[in-house]
Amino acid sequence: MRVRFGMGMAAAVLSMAMVACGGGEKAPAAGATSAAAAPAAAPAESASTAPASTAKYMAATGKTWEVKMIGDAQGYRFDPKTLTIKAGDAVKFIMVSGGPHDVTFWADSIPGGAKDQLAANMPNSVAPLQAPYSIDPNSAYTVSFAGVPDGVYKYYCTPHLAMGMVASITVAK
Repeated sequence: MRVRFGMGMAAAVLSMAMVACGGGEKAPAAGATSAAAAPAAAPAESASTAPASTAKYMAATGKTWEVKMIGDAQGYRFDPKTLTIKAGDAVKFIMVSGGPHDVTFWADSIPGGAKDQLAANMPNSVAPLQAPYSIDPNSAYTVSFAGVPDGVYKYYCTPHLAMGMVASITVAK
């Protein structure tokens, strides 16, 4: 059996599809984070007996450092791989090539007492201590290190962890 669609039938199908898909607000592009974006609240603890975090976003009060996220013929990497900053500084992660990239901190290898404040200082995170994916070249994601304790903060790119895309930030006085 052969079914033919005329212009009227095509218009009806199209309008049904538009209604079914709905409208609503458009979600921002992945990794499209701007400095003007409102910071996300700190994520709630996953265990029901754990108290909810009371940490609030703290804006950076110092210098903003840049770390490039790169994937090319030389491999996948953060550049620089190690960085030393002061408490109150911020780090702006810039997607250069080979994306998607993200920044995910290892919760078990950051200084004690840092998790809640660091998570609060990561706006629009997709999971605790995980930034959204950056897809477009020159898109950036900034993490404030205000209110966090001194120490080493190890992090990685989720899609490229197996390829060795790891780095660290040392917060020092």
